[in-house]
Amino acid sequence: MGRGAAWFVLALIVFISLFPFYWSFRTGLSFNRTLLQGDQSIIPSDITWLNFKRVLGFASDADVELATGRVNSASFDYLLALRNSVIIATLITAGQVFFSAMAAYAFSRLRFPGRDKIFFLYLTGLMVPPIFTMIPNLVLMRQLGWLGSFQGIVAPFFLMTPFAVFFLRQFFLGINRSLEEAAIIDGASHFTVFSKVILPIAAPQMVTLAVLTYVTSWNEFLWPLVVAPTNENVQPLTVALGAFTTQVPGTQPDWSGLMAGTILAALPMLLLFMVFGKRLVDSIQFSGIK
Repeated sequence: MGRGAAWFVLALIVFISLFPFYWSFRTGLSFNRTLLQGDQSIIPSDITWLNFKRVLGFASDADVELATGRVNSASFDYLLALRNSVIIATLITAGQVFFSAMAAYAFSRLRFPGRDKIFFLYLTGLMVPPIFTMIPNLVLMRQLGWLGSFQGIVAPFFLMTPFAVFFLRQFFLGINRSLEEAAIIDGASHFTVFSKVILPIAAPQMVTLAVLTYVTSWNEFLWPLVVAPTNENVQPLTVALGAFTTQVPGTQPDWSGLMAGTILAALPMLLLFMVFGKRLVDSIQFSGIK
């Protein structure tokens, strides 16, 4: 009975976790006018793929009017926003993983005065809400002339984060020091040891951190919205999807289009987790983070 209860609780948790995804998909398959009439059935009464065609830019004006009930419906360039999201997430991930690995190696292997105290002080950054640093970062981006650009969106996240440094440091501490000592005896510098010995050993953990960073960067909404509120050429998917919530006078937000766009925006990350899911769990457990 205990095992049966455990499976029931697990199934309930899975259902609660997945139901919002199903409801978003169900809403994306519905006509917007049907939703505004109060249709809350589990399976939509009028299933349509027009909303997904609209998001991808394949729908005609007649299809748009049929799906939304109005000709001047909100829309956005999905492929452009997808390109922007890929550029932003890739740049942030590449910079953050590399520089965090260097910092983690310094905190785990190099000996210098006040190392542990500096690391403890650095970790206190985990307790600082990101909203507290938003205004100073925004002022800095304005002074640099980076508002409305990829540089302005990427810069605050490019170097390193306390979580990334802590995650890699935990793994570096478990690496056998004899490998590094042998390389140093052969005349290798610290950077050579880091690049030729440590990084190959830590490849699985680096991939795990890269996936976590990529997903976090992909889902970032508030900072791109503040830095580039009007420039569609640099807006990621999370910001561009806001076009569907813009109300035309006398009408309601386009919820069906928004949900269809949300599903398509989340699909790359779902595929990423399907590929790397097991590696993520194994690496996090091995690093000692509970």
